[in-house]
Amino acid sequence: MADEVPQPLNYIPEVILKKRKNNEEWAIRRKLQLEQKVRKLKSDSFVIKKPEQFIREYRDKEMDLVQMKQRGKRRAKGALTTSDSKLLFVIRIGGKSDMHPRTRKALYSLRLRKIFSGVFVKANERTVEILQKVEPFVTYGYPNLKSVKDLIYKKGSGKTDNQRVPLTSNDIVEQTLGQYGIICLEDVVREIASVGPHFKEVTSFLCPFALTKPEKALQGKKKRYNDGGDSGNREDHINELISKMN
Repeated sequence: MADEVPQPLNYIPEVILKKRKNNEEWAIRRKLQLEQKVRKLKSDSFVIKKPEQFIREYRDKEMDLVQMKQRGKRRAKGALTTSDSKLLFVIRIGGKSDMHPRTRKALYSLRLRKIFSGVFVKANERTVEILQKVEPFVTYGYPNLKSVKDLIYKKGSGKTDNQRVPLTSNDIVEQTLGQYGIICLEDVVREIASVGPHFKEVTSFLCPFALTKPEKALQGKKKRYNDGGDSGNREDHINELISKMN
């Protein structure tokens, strides 16, 4: 019986072995870093508030409720007469512990659940009434076609099957809005900019835009924009803010 020929051992280059070792070490370090980050976040989230802080927050909320009622009594007449545009873009710029639950509810009705989120709305009497109630926490104005297009193409995302999906394909648009004759992003832009007959369906499909905090563009002042603050109606100047936050 002939002796079997020994099979040669598999040779692995030293470079690959070193790379494997480095990858394993990096994975371990990364895991430890993530664990430390989680522990730090848990420890930071547990903050004991002083009684003075509770009192201050309560007073701020009650003051906001009083001011909201006063703002709500103002007549909306002439509020939108400075422009023929029927389209508004609203950005939430504030509102945390100093906001009354009623104000928060009004913001939520505009789908503005997070600071620096933005939505397109139709300029009508009901919308103006809500905007007056939440005025210290929002800024808004009349977006031009360029701003509408930039927002949808850069930060646009839609809601399909209760999931937020980036608008990277016309197929997503056609699947949801095709029944209204809207089959691509250009159709979405056109419907929004012109406040078309299916404006409600398109805005319901679009998720609120997650904008970037602008540098030096917002000073944290609750005064109206026309009085040197950040909030309220910026009219056409909203386009400058959109370009800085998009």
